[in-house]
Amino acid sequence: MTKHIIVDGSNIATEGRSVPSLAQLHEAVMALMDEFKNAKVSVVVDATFGHRIAKKESAEFEKAIANNELVAPPAGAVGRGDAFVLAIADKVNASILSNDSYQEFHGKYKWLFDEGRLIGGKPVPLVGWVFVERLPVRGATSRRSVKTGKVVKKESPTASPEASKPMPVPKAPPPSVKAKMANELMPYLQFVEKHPVGSKVKAVVESYAANGITALIGGISGYIPLRNMANPQPRSARDVFTIGDAVTLTVVGYTPARRSVDLAVPGVVDAAMKPSGKPSSAKKAAPAKKTGVAKKAAPAKKTGVAKKAAPAKKAAPAKKVVATKASAKKVVTAKVPAKKVLAVKKAAPAKKIAAKKTSVKKR
Repeated sequence: MTKHIIVDGSNIATEGRSVPSLAQLHEAVMALMDEFKNAKVSVVVDATFGHRIAKKESAEFEKAIANNELVAPPAGAVGRGDAFVLAIADKVNASILSNDSYQEFHGKYKWLFDEGRLIGGKPVPLVGWVFVERLPVRGATSRRSVKTGKVVKKESPTASPEASKPMPVPKAPPPSVKAKMANELMPYLQFVEKHPVGSKVKAVVESYAANGITALIGGISGYIPLRNMANPQPRSARDVFTIGDAVTLTVVGYTPARRSVDLAVPGVVDAAMKPSGKPSSAKKAAPAKKTGVAKKAAPAKKTGVAKKAAPAKKAAPAKKVVATKASAKKVVTAKVPAKKVLAVKKAAPAKKIAAKKTSVKKR
């Protein structure tokens, strides 16, 4: 039973990648601890590891170094950390998790060929990390190290005599390179006519490509890049699709120059398809401004204002009529004094008659 495992962090973090990933290293270590539950695990990275990972992982890396979760070799260590990994494993009699063979150290650490001292690991799609025992690969560097019994330097490959010669002068211009069409013209045009952007299609996964997969929709070939498979983008198309899978996909665009059909997993690029709908609504709004608003505004100014101005001129005689009625009222009020005169005249004779009656009584 392995009691202590030294993880070559720089090697495991770069497995299947061009630059190391701290997230990949973390996944591998967690899987290793789950499989070897009783083993101690030490993770060693080289001195340049922190400068080669993504910037967004730098803070997490510094925290891991501060907490001794990761160990970096001292400055000037030979072999970019390989010597430090082997020295630790040699001191505590530990196994090493790495896909490196350490050929330049075979003469010094012969126990690398002992059973269980070297473990390899790779991430398997839909499975996870898988670890197996392995033996170092021998080569010219290994043979020189074993022969001398010391650590040797890796020899850079020597150039062939032909590579040292000057470049030949071409005798003819290069042939014109034509873009390879993804589909035949007529089937492609018929497909475009029947399947607008945003429509759903049923396809069968045909093959893996460098950054995606190709799928067949009847006789039409479509392409699904990694960014259209999931959010966040998967590391490999093999993590999502298997050759021969029958899937439902969304048409997200066309490239007429190559007669290609761009596809995506439904729901992944819905936000990217929204801008294509905005120009159509904008085009409909433009005619509305030119015809509807302009035509209605012009008659309103010519007819509405002119008709309202005409009755305003006829209102002047109406004021004169009112004035005449007012004068009529004045005539009526002028009769009031006439009534008072009549009342005075009637009252006067009454007083005179009364006086006459009194005079008769006195006699």
